[in-house]
Amino acid sequence: MAEHDVSVSLGGYLRALREAGQGSLEEMARATRVSLRHLEALESGRLSELPAPVFVKGFIRAYCHFLGESPDEALGRYRDMLGQRLAPEARPPAPRAAPAWSGSPIFISLILLVVFGLGLLAVNLGFRRGSKPAVPDLAPRAKVEAPSPAAIPPAPGATSAPPVASADATAGGPTAQRLLVKALEATWIRIQPDDRGAVEELLAPGATREWTAEKRFLLTVGNAGGIEIELNGRPMPPLGARGAVIRQLELPRAAAAGS
Repeated sequence: MAEHDVSVSLGGYLRALREAGQGSLEEMARATRVSLRHLEALESGRLSELPAPVFVKGFIRAYCHFLGESPDEALGRYRDMLGQRLAPEARPPAPRAAPAWSGSPIFISLILLVVFGLGLLAVNLGFRRGSKPAVPDLAPRAKVEAPSPAAIPPAPGATSAPPVASADATAGGPTAQRLLVKALEATWIRIQPDDRGAVEELLAPGATREWTAEKRFLLTVGNAGGIEIELNGRPMPPLGARGAVIRQLELPRAAAAGS
């Protein structure tokens, strides 16, 4: 059957229902809130004047309910008029098939390349950010700020220098100065008794060292707040803040000036 004949059949079917129920389009428009223009177009088969099919189906239901009739027959005629074989409205729509190219090897390879590239970018950014570590506030900071190159600790063979210096000072005759250093934190120190060779050492927390001299000591400390000092048995005030570097501090002259 041609589309024109089908549309006339739908309109004639609806109009026959209305006339059998002795209702007017005006009454139907007021009761159903469907515009009179759309009701007239529906009965006359003027599809171009009607909105989208989803609205037209609502008009048909309202039309039939107003007359106390089931809308199934009219909806079936409307589907035939549109040339569609629609499933019952209660049935969910069929799942949408994935594009044919989505499972192709080329598409999968492109996805893998993108993921791999993003991974390399993330690793590269993380490496650049991690290439400048923050300087710790404790012993490592003292190492960084320690004087160099002159203040670099000697080779392992020179680690016995502190007792040697003490022995030399003792063997040299009577001494007038005695310096005691106790490490509270890991601290690098460099000490020169009188005009003898300087001694350098990295003290571990809790370590204690003692030196003697006839006149003075020259002291360089990489962590001023990391040690306690006694000069000739008398505790000295703190040399400085934690992590501060003290260079060429002369004792006991500096001690006398500080007191």
